[in-house]
Amino acid sequence: MSTMYDALQTFMAEARGLLEEMELGLLSLEQQPDDKEAINAVFRAAHTIKGSAGLFGLDDIVGFTHHVETLLDKIRDGEIQLDSELVGLFLKCRDHLENLLSAADQGRAADDDMQATAAALVEELCAALGTTAHANSAKSAAPATNSSARENTWLIKVQFGLDTYRNGMDPTSFVQYLQTLGQLRTSTHFALPKDAANFDPENCYIGLEMEFTGDCSAEELHAAFEFVREDCQLSIVSASDTQEDVHTKSTESAEPSKVTSADDSSQNSESRQAKTNSSNLIRVHADKLDALINLVGELVTTSAGVSLLAGRHHDAALIEATSDTARLVEDIRESAMRLRMVEIGETFNRFRRVVRDVAKELGKEISLKISGGDTELDKSVVEQIGDPLTHLIRNAIDHGIETPEVRRAAGKPECGTLKLHAYHESGGIIIEVADDGAGLNSEKIRAKAVQKGLISADASLSEMAIAQLIFEPGFSTSEKISNISGRGVGMDVVKRNIEALRGTITIDSEAGVGTTFRIRLPLTLAIIDGFLLGVGDANYVLPLELVQECVELPKQAPSETGRSYINLRGEVLPLLRVRDYFGIGGNSARRENVLVVRLGHRKIGLVVDELKGELQTVIKPLGPLFEQLKGVSGSTILGSGDVALMLDVGALLDDIAQFVDERI
Repeated sequence: MSTMYDALQTFMAEARGLLEEMELGLLSLEQQPDDKEAINAVFRAAHTIKGSAGLFGLDDIVGFTHHVETLLDKIRDGEIQLDSELVGLFLKCRDHLENLLSAADQGRAADDDMQATAAALVEELCAALGTTAHANSAKSAAPATNSSARENTWLIKVQFGLDTYRNGMDPTSFVQYLQTLGQLRTSTHFALPKDAANFDPENCYIGLEMEFTGDCSAEELHAAFEFVREDCQLSIVSASDTQEDVHTKSTESAEPSKVTSADDSSQNSESRQAKTNSSNLIRVHADKLDALINLVGELVTTSAGVSLLAGRHHDAALIEATSDTARLVEDIRESAMRLRMVEIGETFNRFRRVVRDVAKELGKEISLKISGGDTELDKSVVEQIGDPLTHLIRNAIDHGIETPEVRRAAGKPECGTLKLHAYHESGGIIIEVADDGAGLNSEKIRAKAVQKGLISADASLSEMAIAQLIFEPGFSTSEKISNISGRGVGMDVVKRNIEALRGTITIDSEAGVGTTFRIRLPLTLAIIDGFLLGVGDANYVLPLELVQECVELPKQAPSETGRSYINLRGEVLPLLRVRDYFGIGGNSARRENVLVVRLGHRKIGLVVDELKGELQTVIKPLGPLFEQLKGVSGSTILGSGDVALMLDVGALLDDIAQFVDERI
C-alpha cells in the first residue's frame, strides 16, 4: 500500500487522464449531441473525479464538480437538451477543474481569480438548470440527496487494516466522503488484540458498520474505498438482500467485493477481464526511465571501448566474447528505448479542442481528421513537439483555410479540412499537418521578403525556397495583428524547436488546393545507430538511417568553393567537402570517399577521408558555448575516448541549397 502522498499523486495522474476523456467526449457531443455513450462517459469522468477528490479532502473540487455532475445528470436523463452552448460551458468547467487540480498538486488553495471563475461558472450552470446559485456554492460539498436520485439502501461493513494510519489514510475521511453522496448512519467497533501487551498505538483497529442511502451502485461505493481495498476487509450488500454470504466477498481476495445479480454477470465478466489486463501494467516514474537510459548509454560506450581493445590484442576468443556482449548490449538498448516509446495519438487528440476554439473565434467551419495516432516515438520527443504543432495548426486555421463564404465562392465545401497524420519512414517519424485551404501566396511572400530586406528584388528563387521564407524571424504576411497571428512570431520558433529535436520541416503548397507541412523527427534523442566518418584527425557521426550508400570520389570531380557535383547513375548529386566546410587543416586523403545522405526528398554527398563504419552512439548535447555551431547538432564519446561531433544533416542541406537549390 502506498503512502498518502503516493496515493494523491496517483489520483492527480488519473484525474488528468479523466479530464482528457471528458474533453474528447464533449467535442464528440458537439457533433453528435444525442450520443448516449459519450454523455455517460463524460458523466462518469466527472463523477469519478468528484469521488476520489473527496477522499483527499479537496472540497473545492468536490463542490464544483457536483454542480457539473448535476447538470450532466439532467442531460443524461433527457430533461435538458445538450447544445453547442452547453458544450462550451462544460469545456470551460473542465479547464477550471484542471486549474483546481494543479493548485492542489502544488499544495495551495484556489486563489481569488480561481474562486471568481468558479462562482461565474456555477452561476452559468445553475442558470442552465433553472436554479439560483447560492453563496459559496462553488465550495460547498454535494448535498446528501439528489432530487432526481434513484435511491438505494446499502449495508456497508469495513474493517480497516492495521497499517492504515502508517499509510497516511484516515478512516474518518471515508465517512465524510460517503456523507457527500447520500444519507449515512454509522456505528463503530474496534478489533483490539486479546493480549493488551500486543496493543500498538500506531495500528488501526477501527471497524465501521454503515447504512447508506443514496443514488449509488455497489461498484461506485467500492470505488470510495479504492485506496485501502488491499488493506481492509469490506462487504457491501443491498439492504433488501438477506443472503449476505452469497453476495459479499472479502477484499482479502484479489477481486474487490461486489453485489452481483443475473443481469450483472456479463458485466462482471468484462470487469474481471479488464482487471486482468490492467494488472499487467505498472506505473513507473519518468525519472527512473531517464536514469536507466543514461546507464544504458554508459554501457554502450564502455562496450565499444572493450571491443576496440579486444581488436587491438588480436585475441580471437576475446573478440568473440566482446561481440556477444555487444549484441546483448544492443538488445538491452532497444528494450530500454521501447520503454520510453509512447503513441502520438494522445498529443494529436489535444488539438481537437484547439481547432474547435480557434475556428469558432475566427468564424470558420473546420473538421479535424487524425490518422496514424498509434505511431510510437520517444516520450521526450512527444513532449517537445506539442508547441510546434500548435503553432502550425493555428497558422493553418488562420492563414490557410478560408471562411465559409470564400470557400463557397471557390466551389469548395464550406467546412474546411485539417489533417494530422503520422507514420514511420526510414527509422524516423513523419508528422504531416495538411489543410485544404488557399495555399501559400508565393508572390505575396516574395514581396514581403523584399520589403524586409531578406532577399533582393531580382533574386531567382525556386518555389521551395520562397516557401521557406515564412520561417524567417519576424516574417508575416498578415495584414492585421490578432490573438491568432500577425505579430511575426511563431513560424521561426517552429523551425528552431524542430531543429532542436534534430528534425527538419518542409512545405508543399499548391494555390487554391492547400498546404502540407511535413515534419521529420528521430524516434529517439538519446541513443542511436550511427555511421562514423573520419576527416583528418577529426571524427564525425550521423544517423545511420540517413545513409543511402558509399562510393569512391571520382578523381576528376569539379569543385567550387568547397562544393562540387558528380553524376551518380544519371543523377546530379551535390557534394559538400566536410574538410573545407569545417576548415580542417592538412591535406585530403589520396582516395576520398562520398557518403550519400538522404533527408526527406533531398540528397547530398559528403566528401570525407575515411568511412569508419557503423556504431551505437550516445548523443550528448552541446554546451552553451557551442550551441550556435553551424552544421553540428551534438557530440558523442567513442570507445577510444575520443570525441566525435554529430553532423546536422538538415543544416548542411539548407546551407548548400542556397547555392544549388534548383538541383536538390
